[in-house]
Amino acid sequence: YPLRRQRQMCIRDSQLTDRSERVEELEGIIASKDAKMRALKDAISAALTNFEGNGLTVEQRDGKVYVSMENKLLFDSGSWAVNTRGSEAVTALGKVLAQNKEIAVLIEGHTDNVPYGGSGNIKNNWDLSTKRATAIVSILTKNNGIPKDNLTAAGRGEHAPIATNSSSEGRSKNRRIEVILTPKLDEISKLLNEL
Repeated sequence: YPLRRQRQMCIRDSQLTDRSERVEELEGIIASKDAKMRALKDAISAALTNFEGNGLTVEQRDGKVYVSMENKLLFDSGSWAVNTRGSEAVTALGKVLAQNKEIAVLIEGHTDNVPYGGSGNIKNNWDLSTKRATAIVSILTKNNGIPKDNLTAAGRGEHAPIATNSSSEGRSKNRRIEVILTPKLDEISKLLNEL
């Protein structure tokens, strides 16, 4: 009886040690991902330094990197055709993304709450925001170094404002493209499933 109990204790100790090692490995992977995201943010800031302050910001939060480009940098009012300066900024961003293939890239289009008044195939702000996000994806896909399955385009319309829509300055901030860069978490998911 004491021998069986001793064996059970050894098995438990071994299981605890294995779990502890996996937790340490998981913590190491998370720290490595955070360091990679900091390096990615720095690389993007360096590549887009000529555009920062001109309606472009780069920040890291919640383990992700956010590149926000106001529409005045990218589009004419009511249009989804990217202008020359905006195309230069997106192409510079693409060069950094091509060197970071393990990053998921979500491109979100945002508008203010002023109803779309243009003509053509656009129905409303949501439609316009989606077309603008897709226009950014079209530029990024010209860079063969960016895996196409890393890219997602989404339109949010006026439903995720970052400022008040009651002032022209606030509406200007709300009209933007957000590029949200997230590390792929395959390694972390695998370890969590093993725990």
